[in-house]
Amino acid sequence: MTTLFAKIVRGEIPADIVYQDDSVTAFRDINPVAPTHILIVPNKVIPTVNDLTAADEQVAGHMLVVAAKIAAEEGIAEDGYRLIINCNEYGGQVVFHLHMHLVGGRPLGQMVLRPR
Repeated sequence: MTTLFAKIVRGEIPADIVYQDDSVTAFRDINPVAPTHILIVPNKVIPTVNDLTAADEQVAGHMLVVAAKIAAEEGIAEDGYRLIINCNEYGGQVVFHLHMHLVGGRPLGQMVLRPR
């Protein structure tokens, strides 16, 4: 399966890549919602969180470690940031290649607005 993100990982589509190793790639979101908005994706296509298996535990954990490293490099670790993984339609997932949003650089407010 190929996805937009897989093409970025392979260098077929240009992106502002901030980190890449054998397991994950991180690049700036083209429609940022905050001063820092970086997507961290496994290099292997995993469609959703629901598709993770025990064999994917290392890459899933590595995504978190990479997020913390990038947050420090971006200067947002001390003030704080948010990590978001959307899953399927109701969760707001648009690209079906597992990805984590690293968002920060300003106060982010409530994570989810409560119904009135």
